[in-house]
Amino acid sequence: MNISLTPELEKAVRTKVASGLYNNASEVIREALRQSLAREKEGEWLAREAAIGFAQLESGQTVEVESEQHFMALVRGGA
Repeated sequence: MNISLTPELEKAVRTKVASGLYNNASEVIREALRQSLAREKEGEWLAREAAIGFAQLESGQTVEVESEQHFMALVRGGA
């Protein structure tokens, strides 16, 4: 597979390789793609959780948080 990069991106890849963190340009591109896919997956999860939260809010399934300690107890699964 061949890819084309803008001069700015090509310079960034070369800089990463020159830093010694990567052995070659392919490693840089693979890592960038892995990170991009992880962000997409995280974004999908966040969108699902936001939709659930909004539905709960709309249906009145809410809890008033009285303090930071109360919030942390809720996060940990307590009441």
